Amino acid sequence: MKRSEERKELQLRATFLALLLLSLSLTSKGQQVGIGTNVSWWLTSTPNAELEIALSKKLTISIAGNYNAWTFFPDKMTLRHYLVQPEVRYWPCKSFEGHFFGAHGHYGHYNIGQIPFIPGLKEYTYRGELYGGGFSYGYHFAIGGRWGLELSLGVGYTYLEYNKYVCTECAELVGRYKRHFVGPTRLGVSFIYIIH
Repeated sequence: MKRSEERKELQLRATFLALLLLSLSLTSKGQQVGIGTNVSWWLTSTPNAELEIALSKKLTISIAGNYNAWTFFPDKMTLRHYLVQPEVRYWPCKSFEGHFFGAHGHYGHYNIGQIPFIPGLKEYTYRGELYGGGFSYGYHFAIGGRWGLELSLGVGYTYLEYNKYVCTECAELVGRYKRHFVGPTRLGVSFIYIIH
């Protein structure tokens, strides 16, 4: 199981490297590229980044990802996870200006639990995967020069498959579960920098 998690982590890193190289090549050809970070993820102590590339005057493609490897002591609270969310966006006026409508997907792996202030997560740890997709709406505010602020909200479907454990370290299995979720799938308060 540990080997498959390492393989997935390597695949995630390779994807980010490929996107970085792609953005550098497109930037050199005059393509508009933005990089950003989502403040709402930072509130959960989760480092994250987003890369967005204009495909035309009204169409962009982006990929957002986050990775959290923290276990908080002394209560052993864990928020470990990674999540990748690619999205295609349509901008009625012009890329990186005003309103946008998007279609996104998401895939993630998580190991969370022992969180004292969330009911159901205080006594248990959940380890599993999720994937799905949805639709989003957002607005990009120019805040000076190449900087912008984006607000976005997405709703859609998520399929979760996970194991439930009594605690983080003892790994006493309570059960294996599969769940379907329809509701919010994306929330963004992001600072964006337009590279070119």
